Amino acid sequence: MPKVAFIFPGQGSQYPGMGRELAETFPCAREVFEEADRAVGFPLSKLCFEGPAEELQLTANTQPAILTVSAATAEVLREKGVRPQFVAGHSLGEYSALVAAGALRLSDAVQLVRKRGQYMQEAVPVGQGAMAALLGMEAAVVEEVCREAAQGEVVSPANLNSPGQIVIGGSAQAVARAVGLAKGRGAKRALMLNVSAPFHCALMRPAQERLSRDLDATDITDPQVPLVNNVEARVVRSASEVRDGLKRQVTAPVRWAQSIHTLIAEGVNLFVEVGPGKVLAGLLRQIDRQAECLRVEDLATLNEVLARLSSAAVHRV
Repeated sequence: MPKVAFIFPGQGSQYPGMGRELAETFPCAREVFEEADRAVGFPLSKLCFEGPAEELQLTANTQPAILTVSAATAEVLREKGVRPQFVAGHSLGEYSALVAAGALRLSDAVQLVRKRGQYMQEAVPVGQGAMAALLGMEAAVVEEVCREAAQGEVVSPANLNSPGQIVIGGSAQAVARAVGLAKGRGAKRALMLNVSAPFHCALMRPAQERLSRDLDATDITDPQVPLVNNVEARVVRSASEVRDGLKRQVTAPVRWAQSIHTLIAEGVNLFVEVGPGKVLAGLLRQIDRQAECLRVEDLATLNEVLARLSSAAVHRV
């Protein structure tokens, strides 16, 4: 059998209708949505299944919505006997990974990420922060561009997504200067992103402080499945490491490409993107073209994964 890692998407993968088919088909998925609805105190499931998109895109809604869909999907896979050897998640997705690994209760995680989204949104007044994607640039050159563009303000790498895709974040003017510099330094593309706040940079310090208090008050246990975390892209197995990583993650860059390399070094040869969309599958192709990645977000994709694993078991016998 292949060595499997579940990888969980972050903000930006949401869409109205996500999770609905699995919830209508599997009672275990429906129970996850019902638990999340109770935890947040409003029909989050209805927002996932029906939208509207504008409300779903609000950060404080997006984060618990994606987490719930991902957790419900992972629960269906668990019921079908599919168990990962490792888990990892992109930014918000790290919380989904920890629910799947048994380190966080779903109700606690949903409340945490709703607050996380709220704190991030409130950390920087609208219009004062920005993020941009720089394509086709080396990480060292991006860091150099950010240093030159800062001019006393904040701008730094926020998402190290793949060798050809790095997202930067910080003060709006500094990010704009960095985009201009990047275009002159050989970036294939450098474009501002339509986001509500500059995530994963020093401007998120107020959010980090508020979320840290909530994390200290939350029961976190040792994950039953090892996690590769965002902040260091290393394998963590203890509750204390999990808690520390979630705190630091708010202002630190997401080291996604490095996380994938860590998983491959651990022997993972099949990645399953668990939850809405296919962003991580696309990034994986950029990181390592030899890596196999499937995804599960509905019945069709679930059946593809089950068929793939069934054929691997038959082949092994």
